[in-house]
Amino acid sequence: MKETIEYYYNLKIDNLLMQNGNYYFTINSSDYYFVEYLRTVKELEDIVLCYNELKQNNIVVHDLIYNIKNELLTDIEGKKYILLKINKKNEKFDIIDLIDFNKKISLSSKKRELYRNNWESLWSSKIDYIESQLNEIKIDSIIHSSIDYYIGLSETAIQYVNIINSRYKISENDKITLSHKRIYYPNFGINYLNPLSFIFDLEVRDIAEYLKSTFFAGDDALLELDTYLKSTKLTIYSYNMLYARLLYPTYYLDMYEKIVNSNEDSEKLIPIIKKSEDYTEFLKKAYDKISTYAPLIEIDYLI
Repeated sequence: MKETIEYYYNLKIDNLLMQNGNYYFTINSSDYYFVEYLRTVKELEDIVLCYNELKQNNIVVHDLIYNIKNELLTDIEGKKYILLKINKKNEKFDIIDLIDFNKKISLSSKKRELYRNNWESLWSSKIDYIESQLNEIKIDSIIHSSIDYYIGLSETAIQYVNIINSRYKISENDKITLSHKRIYYPNFGINYLNPLSFIFDLEVRDIAEYLKSTFFAGDDALLELDTYLKSTKLTIYSYNMLYARLLYPTYYLDMYEKIVNSNEDSEKLIPIIKKSEDYTEFLKKAYDKISTYAPLIEIDYLI
């Protein structure tokens, strides 16, 4: 692979390392990641539009590097890769940074391929797929003893979104912002500034994912939520959607997919499962906090 990358990008690499199926190296103190591209070509076209707009406004994200054919995608043994030059790799971005960054560019008709605000459909499809998958694969004891709980929590979140959409409807006052497929805590630049993760969604998507990740990292997610609520003003629809996103157990389902599809150790679910009661308490307290800003749809077991 080293010689292949050197050929396609006209580079001289001293040491190429591999991690999680991707490759990384350093040249003149700059970090580069050669990553498999798993999204569609249409999405890439819209990602490039966002990337160029950010660059034109002097907003730092990772650089997309073109190959010797002046193409972003490099096809190697049937897989497509993109080379990224990494910026602000170890810089941390807090919840206020999220609010600020998400407003940098707006959704337009030219970027529709990146729009992701159909949560109930996406979540329902994922749960349907997992349930069909469970009938075909051998389930280990950790997944077997926990999966039903998180499927049930997912179904609660789906029902919650359906009620929101029937009661309030999205409006032009709901903020559709530059967002990410996933946000982590601590929120380092290595992930946050990756244009290959860009999507457009409600502002509260990134916020909720950040809060969930904060909770499972053992930090004070309620304090972060309080900071966010005091720093912005949302519609009733978006306050409810923020809560719906907190209900949806991304943290468990993401790890489940890694276990089933990438041979991750299922024991990595144990810290998540052990915190299930604590997370329910967090949801109750988050419900009370958000309810002081807008009426939330009631959930029996939280009231």
